[in-house]
Amino acid sequence: MTMTQEKTSTTAADGASARPLRKLSIVGYGAGDAANNLAFTTATMFLLLYYTDVAGISAAAAGTLLLVVRIFDAFSDIVAGRFVDKTYHKKLGKFRPFIMFGSVPLLLLSVAAFSIPQIGQSGMLLWAYVSYALLGLAYSFVNIPYGSLAGAMTQVVGERAKLASARTIGAVAVGSFLGIFIAPLMKDGAKLQPLFTTMTLIFAVVGTALYMFTVFSTRERVVREVAKVSMKQSLATLKGNKPLLLLCVSSFLFLTGQLAVGTVQIYYFRDVLHSLPLYAVMSIVNIFLTFGMAGFLPRLVRAFGKKNIYLVAGVLMGLGGLIVFFAPSSMVWLAFAGVLITQVGILLVSMLVWALEADTVEYGEWKTGVRTEGITYALFSFTRKTGQAVGGALAAFALAWGGYTAGAAQQSEHAILGIRAGAGLLPMVFAILAIVVMFIYPLTDAKHKQIVAEITERREVRLEASRQAVAGNEPGASAQAGDDDGPAAPAAPAN
Repeated sequence: MTMTQEKTSTTAADGASARPLRKLSIVGYGAGDAANNLAFTTATMFLLLYYTDVAGISAAAAGTLLLVVRIFDAFSDIVAGRFVDKTYHKKLGKFRPFIMFGSVPLLLLSVAAFSIPQIGQSGMLLWAYVSYALLGLAYSFVNIPYGSLAGAMTQVVGERAKLASARTIGAVAVGSFLGIFIAPLMKDGAKLQPLFTTMTLIFAVVGTALYMFTVFSTRERVVREVAKVSMKQSLATLKGNKPLLLLCVSSFLFLTGQLAVGTVQIYYFRDVLHSLPLYAVMSIVNIFLTFGMAGFLPRLVRAFGKKNIYLVAGVLMGLGGLIVFFAPSSMVWLAFAGVLITQVGILLVSMLVWALEADTVEYGEWKTGVRTEGITYALFSFTRKTGQAVGGALAAFALAWGGYTAGAAQQSEHAILGIRAGAGLLPMVFAILAIVVMFIYPLTDAKHKQIVAEITERREVRLEASRQAVAGNEPGASAQAGDDDGPAAPAAPAN
């Protein structure tokens, strides 16, 4: 297919990208993140607990494992991003083939990560490293295309906010299920292995069905002038993309705090507040918060802009962390309020950040003329994964610093302080740092709207030039010109 033909064939998609999305597509996109989190959130919430209380790996060794493997996982995102940018399927597009064919390996590796055999301490630690590393690699080759898909479905700010809300609802639905039904069972580590194996096998079946729903209910509607992007073109779109750089740094900081909370929160409810059932209550409240905020978020974005809401969310996370760290164990209601305030901030950013990332794709295209969702999302995901690595590791190191003892009926005061630091102090500090970076983020919603309009105008100009070039080469065009103006000059070859 020539470039002229390719532009002509994608004109309809260009117009479709400005139309409202079908509800089925929005729901289908959200289903994809529900599937993602059957692997991701399960690991975030329970893998450290599984390592320390079921597999018998020390907190310090588990913290090092989380740090090393998640950093490896972050580099896997860059590799996956390049594969996405240089791959194109005529029927399924750039992103859905990866989701279709990568889902089953990903979910089966989740089973392996939670099924460490009793083969000695060294063998078990090796199994943990290899299974979790492969799980992260498989997740990169599914999640990078999935995240990039949103930017290819629509360019309308309000519609992207709907997609961001849908994926957050999908993620929270899974997280809430785990918190309500699974977390309360985390009492006797020695008896939990059958539970984890059964649970992850069921998730493999359900997750595959959800991924297939995403594949067959979504479409890529944004025009693509270069189907397969070279490495040079990929790097050119990243160079000078200041909004992407600042968003990456802020997300790294925010995710560091968020993963510290997610990793150690179950310890906080169980060992500090001695109220493990409240974890399920928090998960139920989380559902109502998510659906409530998802309904209002597009309206809030139109009224205040994504950047301002992001800043407010960071303040809430920091305030909640402060309460969690200082609330006395006897004042469970105050500690629980701090947890919920933190969660509101996390949810708001989780809903907004994907729409912000999609905006930076247009900024790169505006600067260079080449659209590279894959490598842009990969760089963004790389920094998020490093934040997850650091946050999860810091939480585990906080447990080790405090002297956490697996299976102890009562933890020491120093161990309690370590848990408090992971659940409250770390998110507070990193939320403040994330806010500072986001203050200088330059890509407002008004600026993004202007950029999209300029990109659309450029496409129309190029398309009109292509049509004129084709018309000039049609049979009879030269003869007609000769009748009017004398002999026509030979037509230039079409590009």
